[in-house]
Amino acid sequence: MMKILRYLAPYKKQLALVMVLMLAQAIGNLYLPDLNADIINEGVAKGDTDYIVRSGLLMLGVALGLGVVSIVSVYWGSKTAMAFGRDVRHAIFHRVQRFSLAELNTFGAPSLITRTTNDVQQVQMVVVMGLNIMVLAPFMAVGGIIMALRQDLPLSTLIAVVIPLLAVIIGLLMRRAMPLFTSMQKRIDRVNQVMREKLAGIRVIRAFVRSDYEERRFDVANRELSETMLGVGRLFAVMMPTVMAIFNLTLVATMWFGGLRIESGAMPIGNLTAFLTYIMQILMSVMMATLMFVMVPRAAASANRINEVLDIEPKIADPSEPITPSQTRGVVEFRDVEFRYPGAQEPVLCGVSFVARPGETTAVVGSTGSGKSTLINLIPRFYDVTGGSLLVDGVDVRDMTQDELWSRIGFIPQKAFLFSGTVGSNLRYGRAGATDEEVWRALEIAQGKSFVSAMEGQLEAPIAQGGANVSGGQRQRLAIARALVKRPEIYVFDDSFSALDFKTDAALRAALARDTDNATVIIVAQRVSTIMRADTIIVLDEGTIVGSGTHEELMRTCETYREIVRSQLTEEEVA
Repeated sequence: MMKILRYLAPYKKQLALVMVLMLAQAIGNLYLPDLNADIINEGVAKGDTDYIVRSGLLMLGVALGLGVVSIVSVYWGSKTAMAFGRDVRHAIFHRVQRFSLAELNTFGAPSLITRTTNDVQQVQMVVVMGLNIMVLAPFMAVGGIIMALRQDLPLSTLIAVVIPLLAVIIGLLMRRAMPLFTSMQKRIDRVNQVMREKLAGIRVIRAFVRSDYEERRFDVANRELSETMLGVGRLFAVMMPTVMAIFNLTLVATMWFGGLRIESGAMPIGNLTAFLTYIMQILMSVMMATLMFVMVPRAAASANRINEVLDIEPKIADPSEPITPSQTRGVVEFRDVEFRYPGAQEPVLCGVSFVARPGETTAVVGSTGSGKSTLINLIPRFYDVTGGSLLVDGVDVRDMTQDELWSRIGFIPQKAFLFSGTVGSNLRYGRAGATDEEVWRALEIAQGKSFVSAMEGQLEAPIAQGGANVSGGQRQRLAIARALVKRPEIYVFDDSFSALDFKTDAALRAALARDTDNATVIIVAQRVSTIMRADTIIVLDEGTIVGSGTHEELMRTCETYREIVRSQLTEEEVA
């Protein structure tokens, strides 16, 4: 918990101001009962009306001053806590942005969402309450004890009994509550995960008539969360009545023993009223601390989860002395590349070597699970090679900054993704300064101009999150147009034509060949018809290259390629 509070460091002045204001508030609250005792002892007992009026006006002035101080301290405390929460969320988002796919897979999207939202909120709430309550409570408790001792020393022995008793009760309850709070955050992760899967896979669920099964799955996750929260609720349902019982019994004991001391003449009645007020302030401070203890364990569990994200150093990072290629051409070279996923016994790719040059189209084909997408993901450094080297324009990608590498690549993923906004904002995602003419030109090449022109608003037409308001084929064409607007040296298509019909596929490839004649084009495709005209076709089988050449050459020399072709095309089409 303390580790994450380092994000409060930029707000030292605001924290100092809040501390000063809280100290002033505590002094004022402690002064009022003492002044009230003087009014009773000096004014009421002696019938001095002038003294009562003067002291009463002073009490009123102090009370008004305390109101102003309280407002200002709460304002600055809340403002500082909100800024703290903003900074922590920014730190998490910034760190996750640097994660490789390996780190993202380690945590998972549902957990990262919960950590960025719910966990940060839990810590932020503790900071808000801490600056508004936790700072004031120690001042009031310590000050109240000192002032109570001044009023009557023998009666103050009640404090020595009550405070340790409360501390023991709260400590025992917190010891049991801490594991429950950790479990609660994990249960929230699970509910988030099931809910995301339900919403993302709604079509599959309905197509396979699995709504009842999904409802049961969500019910299990929801019940587990509810049971954990009920367990926490039961603990604090015991704690609050116990604390209130001790609070009220202490007041009764104070009245009883205080009355005896007044009867014996050892204590003025005004001192008893002040002592009662100080006892109440001390116990209220303990109750405020108890309220904080309710929140601190859950916030501590959340802080640990946040620190797990912030403490991870991404395995893929920029080199300390980056190298920039002397020429910008777009040559991609694999040199005896090997790759295995973390914890895997066998490599996914082994001994992969080939060169993709500008002005040429290099295609990668193979059966399912042969390593095509893995190979493509190595180019933009979504993963780092575990053996051999991958060079872009003669420089190992591990020796370049990621921004430098990414600026040279236009990547079209297998699953096209669009951001909420407009058609224009999505297409300008890679190059914000692109003109409308350039955007329309990219749409024309990607065979998307016709349907965008028909949309209301055209380039200003809205796009829903993930591109949910356009079809799969339209989404894929917009993703291709987005890469074309960027005008990179290297185009990487990871099976990006699968959602297109054959006619659109052929037209797009013909237009693409004319527009990217000076760029390096690397295509992964399931359809043989998509890559038959490629300059070089790389055939993968179980992570190794079993054939390389043109379509005609591979039909003569590579049995694996012939099997792939014959499984998709008729003899006439092959001929």
